[in-house]
Amino acid sequence: MDIVTLIIQLISGALGGNVAGALFKNISLGTLGNSIAGIVGGGLGGQILGSLLNLPMATDAAAGLDPMAIISQIASGGVGGGVLMAIIGLIRSMMAR
Repeated sequence: MDIVTLIIQLISGALGGNVAGALFKNISLGTLGNSIAGIVGGGLGGQILGSLLNLPMATDAAAGLDPMAIISQIASGGVGGGVLMAIIGLIRSMMAR
């Protein structure tokens, strides 16, 4: 994995965390919290998806900067960021009760 791939995943993770926070207002962590959880989730989501799809064709596509590789990096980072933000938000709301 190169630095460009990681940056794409982190930025899309931050966006995914904020989108999830806007969709689920009851578990939102605020803009900064959503962004931080999204960045961490984007990095983790990209790593996990990259290791799960350890197929020769997928690793060749993920290594380059062709449009499909960038789209898959954005999707994995965004989904990872949204999921981690939602998990943290749920845990936080359960602990507040």
